[in-house]
Parts: sequence; structure tokens; C-alpha cells
Amino acid sequence: MKAYITAMTAICLAYTLSVSASPVTDSLLAQYAAEGKGEMSAESGKSLWNEAFASPGSGDRRSCKTCHTADLRAEGEHKRTGKRIEPMAPSVNSKRLTDRKKIEKWFKRNCKWTLGRECTASEKGSFILYIESL
Repeated sequence: MKAYITAMTAICLAYTLSVSASPVTDSLLAQYAAEGKGEMSAESGKSLWNEAFASPGSGDRRSCKTCHTADLRAEGEHKRTGKRIEPMAPSVNSKRLTDRKKIEKWFKRNCKWTLGRECTASEKGSFILYIESL
């Protein structure tokens, strides 16, 4: 019952924070709320986005904004490959957060590269809430 209430709270929060919420992100937020132990919030997502983590190999500091920029509505650039990265915010990039497999793939890859580990369910939910809030 607690997981259900937590999931419903996350869905309601996501809806109120963003008009760009999608069935895909609603479903993921419910899943992450059921799996997670912590609260999910756009504010937590923003803090994580901007936090710099030490790379396990080199010790260099990186954050999400290293490649995606601090403004999720702007284009980014992958620091290693130089590849252009489309804006993260669904408000300016309608393709963002619409494919469940891509979301999970990029969470796995980017969390490992940036944080040095996979993200928790609560962190993933907070990232989605933050990205959708812009």
C-alpha cells in the first residue's frame, strides 16, 4: 500500500510540475517510486545535475552539465567525442523522454560515466522531474 501511495504521489507531482509529462515518464516515475527509498523531486534532480563527481579513473570532476550544459534548453557537446547533444528539455526538444528504452540506456551509461555508478531509482526520478520542469 505504501508503494502505491508513493507511486501515486510521484505521478501527481510530475503532473503538477510539468505540462510536458508523458505516459512514458509517468510510468517510469511510478516504477522508480515503487523501487526507491528516497524522495524524488525536481529540486533534487537540479542539485544532482549540477553536482561534480570525481571520475573513478582519472579523478577529474564531471557533472551532467559538463556535456549537457547548465541550461537544459540549450545544445550540449560530449566532452570526449565532441558530438553535438540535442537539448534535454522536452519543452524545446519534443523527442526527449519519449522512449523508455532510450531513457534507461542513457541513465545507465551517463550515470556510470558521471557519478561512477548507476543511479538509484530516486535519483532517476528526480532527474526526470527536473528535466520535465523546464
